[in-house]
Amino acid sequence: MRKHRVCLARGDGIGPEITDAVLDILREAGALVEFEPLELGERAYHAGYSAGIPDTAWEAISACGVLLKGPITTPQGGGYKSVNVTLRKALGLYSNVRPCTALHPCVPSQHPGMDVVIVRENEEDTYGGIEHRQTGEVVQCLKLVSRPGCERVIRYAFEYARRNGRRKVSCLTKDNIMKLTDGLFHSVFREIAREYPELEAEHRIIDIGAARLATRPREFDVIVTLNLYGDILSDIAAELAGSIGIAASANVGGTLAMFEAVHGSAPDIAGRNVANPSGLLLAALMMLEHLGEQGMAASIHNAWLRTLEDGLHTADLMNEATSKRCVGTREFAHAVADRLGQMPQTLKPRTVNETDSPRLPTCAAQPSIAPASSTQKCCVGIDVFLEWDAPGRDAAQLAPRLQAAAGASLRLALITNRGVRVWPEGHAQTLRTDHWRCRFLAQEGHCDAAALLALLQRVQAVGLEPIKTENLYTFNGERGYSAGQGE
Repeated sequence: MRKHRVCLARGDGIGPEITDAVLDILREAGALVEFEPLELGERAYHAGYSAGIPDTAWEAISACGVLLKGPITTPQGGGYKSVNVTLRKALGLYSNVRPCTALHPCVPSQHPGMDVVIVRENEEDTYGGIEHRQTGEVVQCLKLVSRPGCERVIRYAFEYARRNGRRKVSCLTKDNIMKLTDGLFHSVFREIAREYPELEAEHRIIDIGAARLATRPREFDVIVTLNLYGDILSDIAAELAGSIGIAASANVGGTLAMFEAVHGSAPDIAGRNVANPSGLLLAALMMLEHLGEQGMAASIHNAWLRTLEDGLHTADLMNEATSKRCVGTREFAHAVADRLGQMPQTLKPRTVNETDSPRLPTCAAQPSIAPASSTQKCCVGIDVFLEWDAPGRDAAQLAPRLQAAAGASLRLALITNRGVRVWPEGHAQTLRTDHWRCRFLAQEGHCDAAALLALLQRVQAVGLEPIKTENLYTFNGERGYSAGQGE
C-alpha cells in the first residue's frame, strides 16, 4: 500500500533519542509512513539561519503537508526566535490541540476522571512578538487579536467537539479587563456557538476558569482560548492529568499540520536513555489519525496503555503504587512494540471503526461569519505617547504645555501613566514612570490626518518629543479605544 510522506525533525537535547524510540514503535507496528528528515533547530541556527529553519525545510514541509517534530532548543540571547512559534505562524497552523486525559491508577493524578481538550489559538495575541523599548524605563508588548483569527480557531473547537462526541465548549478570556481584544474573542464565540445548538457553550473569565480547571476539571470538556492563556493552561492541565512528559499536541491549519510533544528538549538529561518518549509517541498517533490511519493509531495506543498497566515506567512516572520496573527510553519503546495487538485491562481502550472520520477536523472550507453590511469609521482624536522625566513627574506641570499645543481643533482630554489617569485630578500614590499617554479629542467630534500631523508639530515646538501615537476611531458610532483607568 502507498505510504504517507511525512517530514521528520528529530530535534535537539532528548529529541533524537525519543524520536528514534517512536520510529522503532511505528516500524514494528507497520505504520504506512515514509519519513523525510529535516534539520531544524540548533544546527540550523549555527549554520546561519536565524529562524532555525533552512529554506529547503520550508519547501519540504509544504510538499509533504505534515511534520512530526521532536523538541527543539532555542539559543538564549542573540535575537533568536522560537522555531515552534515561527512554524506555527508562517505555515498558518492556527489551532493547537492538546488532549489532557488522566491515566489513573497507572499514572497518579489529582483528578482520576479528567478528560479535557484545550484548543489554543496559535498565531496571534502577544505571541506576535512585537515588542519595543520606548523610554528608559518602559517597554511594551503589542497584543493583536483579529476577527478572522478568532473565528477560525473557535469554529475549529466546535468542529472538534462535534466530531469527537464532546458535549460542551468553554471559552476562557479576560474581557472584563481587555474589553476590546479579549472582548472580540468572546463576541465571536457567542456568534459561532449559535451554529452548534447541540453543544453547550459557556464563557468564563480566565482566572476563575483556571482555578476551576485545577480543582474541578470535570466541569470542562473542550476549552478554547487565546494564545498566551492556552499555552499556560495546557501545561497546567497536562500536569493535573498526570505529567507533562506524556502530553502531546497537534498544530493544525487549513492545509498543513505539525505534531509534537508538549515538553521541551531537556538538554540536562540528553543522551542518558532516561527520557520518556510517550509525549512524542502520542503526537505521532494524532498524526496517524490525521492521515486517516485510525486503526493503526488505536493499535499502538492500546499497546502503550498496556505497557503502563504492566508497570514498565520511565523514571519520570515511577511510583510505589503501580510501577514494577524502571526502564530506559529504548527499553520502554521495546515494551510497547512487544505489546502490539494487546488490549489494556484497566485503562479505557482506544476503539475505532475503520469508517470513522479523522478526529482532527479541517475547517478551511467552513463559511465565514457574515461581516457587518457597512462600517462607518471616524477618527475622533489621537493618543500621543511621550517620554518626559521632569523632577517630580507632576502631570499638572505637563498639562499646560500640552494644552498650549492642542490648537483650535483639538483639546487635551486625559493624561495617563501606565494606563492610570494622572490628569485631570489623579492621586499622589500613583507610581509615575517616564512614559506618558496624552489623549487629544476633536472639538467637533471628528478630525483628519492633517490636524493630527499639525498637532505633533506643535507638541515638538513646545519642547516635547512624541515616541508613539495611536489614532482614536469610532466604528458605527461605537468607541474603538479603551478608557483610561480611573477616567
